[in-house]
Amino acid sequence: MTAAAETPAGGGSPAMRVGAMVLRHVFLMRSSWPRIFELMYWPTIQMILWGFITTFLMTNSSYVAQATGILISAVLLWDVLFRGQLGFSLSFLEEIFSRNLANLAVSPLRPAEFLLSLTTMSLIRTVIGVLPAAGLAIVFYHVSIFDLGLPLVAFFSILLVMGWAIGMMVCALILRVGLGAENVAWLAIFLIAPVSAIYYPVATLPPWLQPLSWALPTAPVFEGMRAILHDGVVRTDLMLDAIALDAVYLAVGATLFLYSFHVARRRGLLLQVGE
Repeated sequence: MTAAAETPAGGGSPAMRVGAMVLRHVFLMRSSWPRIFELMYWPTIQMILWGFITTFLMTNSSYVAQATGILISAVLLWDVLFRGQLGFSLSFLEEIFSRNLANLAVSPLRPAEFLLSLTTMSLIRTVIGVLPAAGLAIVFYHVSIFDLGLPLVAFFSILLVMGWAIGMMVCALILRVGLGAENVAWLAIFLIAPVSAIYYPVATLPPWLQPLSWALPTAPVFEGMRAILHDGVVRTDLMLDAIALDAVYLAVGATLFLYSFHVARRRGLLLQVGE
């Protein structure tokens, strides 16, 4: 059999076919800003986050002795926020992948009830994900996040609700631009990580970034956690600030989600959102 016979008619050379596939993905990337943003996102976030951690630890040697317990507790609380947001977003994406959004739209299920079901699933996913990690921290590192006592309930609730708010905003974006924004479900939560004061106090940030940090409910939670573990003080003022901010973000997130869902249903976009 000759080489000409092996090559499909009009198929071109192997280099042309490979080039065509590469060009296809370049065009796809060029038409979707979230895909381009993702390429630059992770290296930048990691560099900023660990730069602030290094700066703080280098100037606070007395903190290092207690760092293990505080850092592990911070990781576990951060995971509540991450799992809360991801649990909401993934439950919504599963409806898209199964092409079930249109069915839900014509069912007796109201949008607010759909929203409530997604938050419930987020809570279940978060508990399943965080509890085993908290148990392993006790076994392997002798660090118990439950030492925070009753304030732990407040911290858990505040971070979970903030996760829901971000998840609602992400899902509203997906309803608006389609699955090209799917990766935002994984990226969005880490965008606020450097200014959330997870592993270091807000004072470590540059002065111009500190107001942004205090505008998020995450910073008061992690500052309150450190106040308990490092100083033995319960900062109720920080909790009240975080609860107030939570209410604002939740209202914004729910409004964006319900409005986007309403527009998508009215324009018939729910049948195309998975395309």
